[in-house]
Amino acid sequence: RLAKLQEELGNESVEGTAGGGAVKIRMTGHQKVQSVTFDPEVVDPEDVEMLQELVAAAINEAVAKSQEMAGQRLGAITGGLKIPGLM
Repeated sequence: RLAKLQEELGNESVEGTAGGGAVKIRMTGHQKVQSVTFDPEVVDPEDVEMLQELVAAAINEAVAKSQEMAGQRLGAITGGLKIPGLM
């Protein structure tokens, strides 16, 4: 049952955003980035640093959501026990 749930997490995805949705990162429940989307207005060659910060913020949000999703799903099976290596 646990193996099936872990497999399902790989098929599910979450989205992290930054800059009011100007940068979007889609990530699987296994924390693999599926896509990166930029609003063309946020791509300013004169301000690459801002774009880098937005990408980092969106990735961090996606990772947090992915971990939360995995924790909720696995917590239902493990009865809330924190098993090293699963989350």
